[in-house]
Amino acid sequence: MKHFINFLLLFFLASNPIFAQPDATPATKKYAPAAEENSLLWKISGKGLTAASYLYGTIHLIDAEKFFLSDSARAGIDKAGMVTFEINMEDMMDMSAQMGLLLKAFMEDGQTLGDLLSEEDYNLVKEHFDKIGMPLFMLERIKPMFLTVLASGDMSPDALNSGEMVSYEMEIMKLAEEGKKKMGGLETMEFQMSVFDSIPYKAQAEMLVQSIKSTNAGDEEFAKMMELYLNQDINGMVEMMGDEEGMGNYEDLLLVTRNKKWIPVMGEMMKQHPTFFAVGAGHLGGETGVVALLRKEGYILEPVK
Repeated sequence: MKHFINFLLLFFLASNPIFAQPDATPATKKYAPAAEENSLLWKISGKGLTAASYLYGTIHLIDAEKFFLSDSARAGIDKAGMVTFEINMEDMMDMSAQMGLLLKAFMEDGQTLGDLLSEEDYNLVKEHFDKIGMPLFMLERIKPMFLTVLASGDMSPDALNSGEMVSYEMEIMKLAEEGKKKMGGLETMEFQMSVFDSIPYKAQAEMLVQSIKSTNAGDEEFAKMMELYLNQDINGMVEMMGDEEGMGNYEDLLLVTRNKKWIPVMGEMMKQHPTFFAVGAGHLGGETGVVALLRKEGYILEPVK
């Protein structure tokens, strides 16, 4: 159960092809990264900052043999006084916080997944989870959005625990700990849970079914997203995400609203310390991504290879 909770914490609202970015307003389009600026690492300066901070796009799990972290990124961590993730990694490692999240992972009023889906869709989900070695009867009361994260066999806790897959957040956290860096988070676990809870269970269940249907269609999309990440093509990732079936009326809530909320938090942190921000790469590019939003606020963002 501990491994299950660790997995949920790491991939809670992870950047994923099912999250699509809505169209931006003309006011933000001019700030979006140009094609030649594609990079996972960005230097942040200007607007009165006395020292540069850095923004890095992660992918939450990657094959161990494909994991990379450039010398420039390592240097950015070394120079930083603070390393900040979407959620403070130190908080996520706290056992009491994990147990609190476990209690909130279940649907209220005794509802089960079978109550939310047609027999056909329920059997589709059951077959999928049986196939990846996670019998659905053990997960019946888990909120469907959590199950969506677990639906990919490539992102199983076992793959992470065995060393077959690597977590960027955990690797960056290790470097931060070695450098005795202060750590922070742009959001709290409570806030991310509130985002889940604002989406009706029925809508969550429909998202789960759509995610499994996409997964069952083949591994081409995952492979393409991985290729884009390895090529540091953040604009290509946004374009691919935009081609996917989105999250209905919840796209803005799950991605863009969160991006906007991060900007003032980042600003305050950068005033206090040069900060290395590590967030899902899907949050960086496009007209409503973090790079564009920071530029709109007057910061200078430069891609670093």
